[in-house]
Amino acid sequence: ERSMPNAATQPLFDAARAAGVGFYLGYAELTPEGRRFNTAVLVDGTGQIVGRYRKVHLPGHADHKPAAPFQHLEKRYFEVGNLGFPVWRFMDTIAGMLICNDRRWPEAFRVLALQGAEVVALGFNTPSENLDYPEPAALRVHHHLITAQAMAYQNAIWLVESAKCGFEDGNRMFGHSLIVSPTGEIAAQSLSEEDEVICVNADLDLGADLKRTVF
Repeated sequence: ERSMPNAATQPLFDAARAAGVGFYLGYAELTPEGRRFNTAVLVDGTGQIVGRYRKVHLPGHADHKPAAPFQHLEKRYFEVGNLGFPVWRFMDTIAGMLICNDRRWPEAFRVLALQGAEVVALGFNTPSENLDYPEPAALRVHHHLITAQAMAYQNAIWLVESAKCGFEDGNRMFGHSLIVSPTGEIAAQSLSEEDEVICVNADLDLGADLKRTVF
């Protein structure tokens, strides 16, 4: 996308403004200089973009692998993000953003937490199959869940991870969107591979108490 919002996404921004709802949106960004980033934006309840993050931890490979059952070419299409790990004052919270593979790296969360992040939003689309070695889908989900719980607890944050699920280009995405509390407990989790809404009335002071007493 050369601009955000644009004709395709403006209705989403308009609906958010009408409802007073903020959101996180991931997209492929093409800058005026011709650079490409895997990007996410935070949009507040007035429909205004308040923050932009460009993904740092790019998985996959840059060159075609003829013997591979499928290609994971994120390194071919995107540059490493150049904005660091900022946080923003967002709808009465301090919020940070990450994207997909970033969730496996404790340093990313710690940098956000050290800047006072109370909520971290993250979108991901992870296939059930590991391209590099045989791994049961259940184990991949297990790693996803324990990583989310550990990152939320160790940094005393609310963590919101939203998944693409179902099939895409013949590959299954394992879903498991979830909201994790600062205690590391899963407060809500999707149950299917269909469109779902999960929600939590989050007590932001819970994270503040943990930051003050435990960490």
